[in-house]
Amino acid sequence: MIFRFVAAIGILTLAVPALAADQVEKAPPTGAYKKVSELVKLPDFLPGLGQLYVDPKTLPAGPFLAYDRQGRLVSTVYMLPIEDLSNKDKRFDDLAAPGGKVDHVDVYFNAGHPGVEKPHAHLVLWHVPKADETKVAGQ
Repeated sequence: MIFRFVAAIGILTLAVPALAADQVEKAPPTGAYKKVSELVKLPDFLPGLGQLYVDPKTLPAGPFLAYDRQGRLVSTVYMLPIEDLSNKDKRFDDLAAPGGKVDHVDVYFNAGHPGVEKPHAHLVLWHVPKADETKVAGQ
Protein backbone atom coordinates (compact mmCIF):
# COMPACT_ATOMS: atom_id res chain seq x y z
CA MET A 1 0.00 0.00 0.00
CA ILE A 2 2.78 2.43 0.91
CA PHE A 3 4.62 1.77 -2.32
CA ARG A 4 1.43 2.25 -4.38
CA PHE A 5 1.06 5.62 -2.66
CA VAL A 6 4.66 6.56 -3.45
CA ALA A 7 4.25 5.38 -7.05
CA ALA A 8 1.17 7.58 -7.38
CA ILE A 9 3.23 10.54 -6.16
CA GLY A 10 5.81 9.74 -8.82
CA ILE A 11 3.21 9.65 -11.55
CA LEU A 12 1.73 12.96 -10.39
CA THR A 13 5.21 14.45 -10.40
CA LEU A 14 5.49 13.75 -14.13
CA ALA A 15 3.06 16.59 -14.69
CA VAL A 16 4.88 19.13 -12.50
CA PRO A 17 6.71 21.77 -14.57
CA ALA A 18 10.48 22.10 -14.30
CA LEU A 19 11.83 24.49 -11.71
CA ALA A 20 14.76 26.37 -13.22
CA ALA A 21 15.99 23.34 -15.17
CA ASP A 22 18.75 25.43 -16.76
CA GLN A 23 20.25 25.95 -13.28
CA VAL A 24 20.51 22.25 -12.48
CA GLU A 25 21.31 20.56 -15.81
CA LYS A 26 25.05 20.50 -15.08
CA ALA A 27 26.90 19.90 -11.80
CA PRO A 28 27.29 21.71 -9.58
CA PRO A 29 23.76 23.10 -9.43
CA THR A 30 23.20 26.73 -8.46
CA GLY A 31 21.50 28.00 -5.33
CA ALA A 32 21.56 26.32 -1.93
CA TYR A 33 22.49 22.84 -3.24
CA LYS A 34 25.51 21.21 -1.58
CA LYS A 35 27.41 18.06 -2.52
CA VAL A 36 26.03 15.28 -0.30
CA SER A 37 29.49 13.74 0.16
CA GLU A 38 30.59 16.99 1.83
CA LEU A 39 27.61 16.94 4.22
CA VAL A 40 27.68 13.29 5.34
CA LYS A 41 30.05 10.35 5.17
CA LEU A 42 29.21 9.02 1.70
CA PRO A 43 31.37 8.59 -1.40
CA ASP A 44 31.34 11.30 -4.09
CA PHE A 45 29.75 8.87 -6.56
CA LEU A 46 27.14 6.29 -5.55
CA PRO A 47 26.68 3.42 -8.02
CA GLY A 48 23.08 3.42 -9.18
CA LEU A 49 22.50 7.06 -8.22
CA GLY A 50 25.56 9.07 -9.22
CA GLN A 51 26.94 12.22 -7.59
CA LEU A 52 24.27 13.73 -5.34
CA TYR A 53 23.51 17.34 -4.40
CA VAL A 54 20.83 18.53 -1.94
CA ASP A 55 19.65 21.71 -0.30
CA PRO A 56 20.35 20.80 3.38
CA LYS A 57 17.17 22.49 4.59
CA THR A 58 15.08 19.97 2.59
CA LEU A 59 16.48 16.90 4.40
CA PRO A 60 15.59 14.15 4.78
CA ALA A 61 13.22 14.04 1.80
CA GLY A 62 15.09 16.21 -0.69
CA PRO A 63 15.01 16.60 -3.68
CA PHE A 64 18.47 15.19 -4.29
CA LEU A 65 19.89 15.97 -7.74
CA ALA A 66 21.87 13.06 -9.23
CA TYR A 67 24.59 13.57 -11.85
CA ASP A 68 26.63 11.22 -14.02
CA ARG A 69 30.45 11.32 -14.16
CA GLN A 70 30.33 14.01 -16.86
CA GLY A 71 28.27 16.27 -14.58
CA ARG A 72 24.98 15.84 -16.45
CA LEU A 73 21.75 15.57 -14.47
CA VAL A 74 20.26 12.07 -14.77
CA SER A 75 17.63 12.01 -12.01
CA THR A 76 15.91 13.73 -9.13
CA VAL A 77 15.63 11.56 -6.01
CA TYR A 78 13.32 11.88 -3.03
CA MET A 79 14.06 9.87 0.12
CA LEU A 80 10.73 9.54 1.90
CA PRO A 81 10.86 8.13 5.47
CA ILE A 82 8.69 5.02 5.83
CA GLU A 83 7.38 6.30 9.17
CA ASP A 84 6.12 9.43 7.38
CA LEU A 85 4.48 7.38 4.62
CA SER A 86 2.70 5.36 7.32
CA ASN A 87 1.38 8.54 8.99
CA LYS A 88 -2.04 9.55 7.64
CA ASP A 89 -1.36 13.14 8.71
CA LYS A 90 1.94 13.46 6.82
CA ARG A 91 1.87 14.51 3.17
CA PHE A 92 4.45 15.08 0.47
CA ASP A 93 2.73 17.61 -1.78
CA ASP A 94 4.06 19.36 -4.85
CA LEU A 95 7.17 17.21 -5.29
CA ALA A 96 9.04 18.93 -8.10
CA ALA A 97 11.33 17.58 -10.77
CA PRO A 98 13.89 20.42 -10.92
CA GLY A 99 15.59 18.80 -13.91
CA GLY A 100 12.53 19.10 -16.10
CA LYS A 101 11.00 16.29 -18.14
CA VAL A 102 10.73 12.93 -16.38
CA ASP A 103 11.20 9.87 -18.59
CA HIS A 104 10.27 7.22 -16.00
CA VAL A 105 10.01 6.66 -12.23
CA ASP A 106 11.49 4.00 -9.92
CA VAL A 107 10.51 3.41 -6.28
CA TYR A 108 12.40 1.12 -3.91
CA PHE A 109 13.07 0.55 -0.21
CA ASN A 110 16.30 1.58 1.53
CA ALA A 111 17.07 0.52 5.10
CA GLY A 112 18.99 3.74 5.79
CA HIS A 113 22.41 5.30 5.18
CA PRO A 114 24.39 8.34 6.35
CA GLY A 115 22.28 11.46 5.95
CA VAL A 116 18.97 9.55 5.92
CA GLU A 117 19.49 6.95 8.64
CA LYS A 118 15.90 5.78 9.04
CA PRO A 119 14.25 3.32 6.63
CA HIS A 120 12.88 5.17 3.63
CA ALA A 121 11.68 4.82 0.07
CA HIS A 122 13.74 6.17 -2.80
CA LEU A 123 11.50 7.85 -5.36
CA VAL A 124 13.72 8.28 -8.42
CA LEU A 125 12.50 10.58 -11.20
CA TRP A 126 14.71 9.70 -14.16
CA HIS A 127 15.39 12.51 -16.63
CA VAL A 128 17.13 10.11 -19.03
CA PRO A 129 15.82 7.03 -20.88
CA LYS A 130 16.09 3.65 -19.14
CA ALA A 131 19.10 2.70 -21.30
CA ASP A 132 21.01 5.75 -20.02
CA GLU A 133 20.72 4.67 -16.38
CA THR A 134 24.00 2.86 -17.03
CA LYS A 135 25.73 6.27 -16.82
CA VAL A 136 25.48 5.98 -13.04
CA ALA A 137 25.58 2.20 -12.73
CA GLY A 138 29.21 1.47 -11.90
CA GLN A 139 32.28 2.75 -10.19
